[in-house]
Amino acid sequence: MKQFAISLMILSLLACAQVSNDLTANSTDAQLLQIIAEEQSYQDSLNPFNKENNILYYDASPQALAKHNDKVSDIYHRLKLIDPNGLTKANQINQTILAYKLKNDIDSYRNLDHYMPLTAEAGFHAYMTFMVSRSSFKNADDYETYLNRLVALDRYFEQQTYWLKQGLASGISQPKVVLAGFEESISAFIVDDATKSDFYRPFNNMAKHISAEQQAQLKAKAELIILENINPMYQRFYDFMVDTYIPNAKQTIAAKDYPNGAAFYQNRIEHYTTLTLTADEIHDIGLQEVARIRGEMEEVIKDVEFEGTFAEFVQFLRTDRQFYATTPEQLLKEASFIAKKMDAKLPSLFKTLPRTPYGVVEVPASIAPKYTTGRYSGPSRDDQAGNYWVNTYALDRRPLYVLEALTLHEAVPGHHLQGSIAREMENVPEFRNQTYISAFGEGWGLYSEFLGVEAGFYQDPYSRFGRLTYEMWRAVRLVVDTGMHMKGWSRQQAMDYLARNSALSLHNVKTEIDRYISWPAQALSYKLGEITIKSLRVEAEKALAEDFDLREFHDQILKNGSIPLSLLETLIRDYIEQKAAAITGN
Repeated sequence: MKQFAISLMILSLLACAQVSNDLTANSTDAQLLQIIAEEQSYQDSLNPFNKENNILYYDASPQALAKHNDKVSDIYHRLKLIDPNGLTKANQINQTILAYKLKNDIDSYRNLDHYMPLTAEAGFHAYMTFMVSRSSFKNADDYETYLNRLVALDRYFEQQTYWLKQGLASGISQPKVVLAGFEESISAFIVDDATKSDFYRPFNNMAKHISAEQQAQLKAKAELIILENINPMYQRFYDFMVDTYIPNAKQTIAAKDYPNGAAFYQNRIEHYTTLTLTADEIHDIGLQEVARIRGEMEEVIKDVEFEGTFAEFVQFLRTDRQFYATTPEQLLKEASFIAKKMDAKLPSLFKTLPRTPYGVVEVPASIAPKYTTGRYSGPSRDDQAGNYWVNTYALDRRPLYVLEALTLHEAVPGHHLQGSIAREMENVPEFRNQTYISAFGEGWGLYSEFLGVEAGFYQDPYSRFGRLTYEMWRAVRLVVDTGMHMKGWSRQQAMDYLARNSALSLHNVKTEIDRYISWPAQALSYKLGEITIKSLRVEAEKALAEDFDLREFHDQILKNGSIPLSLLETLIRDYIEQKAAAITGN
C-alpha cells in the first residue's frame, strides 16, 4: 500500500513538473523524483495533524529520533549518488535544496541539538500553543482529538525534559546567564481560570452546528484537562528548570566550549549562511560594514544639527518620549499604517505578487518579555493569513523610529511577500513550498529594508537613522556572534559593542545578545544574505544597463523560493547572461 502511495506521488510530481514524455523517460530525473516522493511520504507519516496518521503528537524518544536519523541518512545518501548533470535544471534545484534540508537534519542529530530544545527567547513549551492554529475544529470529533492531544503532551514534555537532563550530564546546555527570567515563559501557562488559557481558545467560538449540549460537555472537559493535566505539566517543567536546569547550566557562553565546539560552530556557519566562510573572515566583514554604516549614521546626526556626541544622540533617542508609543494599540496601528502604505508600492517593485493576505498582531504575552521586537509568522494552513508580530511589551523600549524598517522586513516586501510567493509556487515538489533557508530569507528581509529608500520611506531623519541602526544591528552581529563564540568576547563586551554602535534600546540589546549566545551562527545569515543580493543586483545593473528591469530582477530572485546563496548566484548570473544574449541577438 505504501509503495502504491509513493508511485502515485511520483506520477503527481511528474505531472506538476510538466515534464514531456521524453523527459519522463530520463532515468536520472525519475530516480530523483522517486526519492523526493519517498521523502515527502515519510515526512507526511510523522505529522500528527494529518488525521490519517492517528498520531496525537510528535515522538521525541531516543528510539524515535535514532530511527528518524537512520531514515533521513539513507535518503540523503541515495540523493547524493545522483549525478546532477543528468538532471533538468528544475530538478537540479530540487536536488540541491532537498540535500541542504536533509543534511541539516543529519547534522542536527550529530550535533545533539535535541539536548537543547530551547533558546534564550523560548522553547518547546512555548510553541505548544501553535497546535491551536494547526488543528482543525470543524466538528465535535475534531475537538475530542484536540483534547486527547492536550493530554498526550505530558509524554512529550517528559521526553524533552529527558533530553535536557542528558544535556546537563554531557556539558551541552544553554548558558546559565541567558536563562535569567526564563521561568516566566513557563509560569505564563499556569492559570487559575482555565478559560483564560491559550489552550482554551478553540472553545471560545465553537461551530454553531455543534449542539449546545455537546459544546457545554466539551468546554467542561477542556477546563478539567487544563486544570488537572496542563497546569501540573507546566508546573513540573517550571520546577525542573528552576531547581535543576538553570542552577546547573553551562557557565560559559562560547559555542567553542561545547564538546567538539569549534567544528560545531563552523557547521552552523555553513548551514545558516550557506557559505564556506570562516569565523575570522566573517568577523572582518562585520568590522568593515560597521565602519561604513557608522559613517552614514554620523551624517544623519549632522543633518538634524544635533549638538553632541554619537553616544549622546543615541541616549536622546532612547529616552525622549516623542519616539515611543504610549499604548499597545498605538504601536499596532502605526505598524499597520506603514504596512498598508508599502502595500500600495509593491506593484512598482514586483511583477509577481502573492495571493495570501497578512495581519498585524501583538507577540503573545507568554513569550513577549524575552522575545525579539518583531517577527513574521506564516500561515500553517491554506485557510489562514500570515501575521506580522509586533512586540508591545515594555513600550518604552520599542522606538517608533525603527518601525518602518521593522515592518518592511517582517511584512512586505520582506518575509510575508517572500514566504507567500514560495508557498504559492506551482509545479514544484511540496517540500519546496515549505523550505526556509535563513541566509536567503533573512538576507531578503534586510534587503527589503533598503528597498524602502527607493519606495519613498524614511523621509523623517530619525526614521532614516532607525533604518541605519537596523542595518548596523545586523552588521554588528557578524562581529559579536563570531566574537563571543570563537574569539573570547564576553557577554558584556558584546552588549557594549552593540549599544555603542546602534540606537537599539538597552532592553533589546540584552535580549538580542542573549539570543545570539543561545542560537549560534543564525544571526550571521542576515547581513551576508543581503550583501549577496545587493552584489547580484549591481552585477545585473552593470551588465544590462538601460535594459535592467528592477521588477523583473526581483521576480528572478524570488521565483524559486528559498534557496542557498551559491545557487542563487548561479541562477541570477544565468538570467543575466540569457537576457544579455537576447538583447544583442546572440
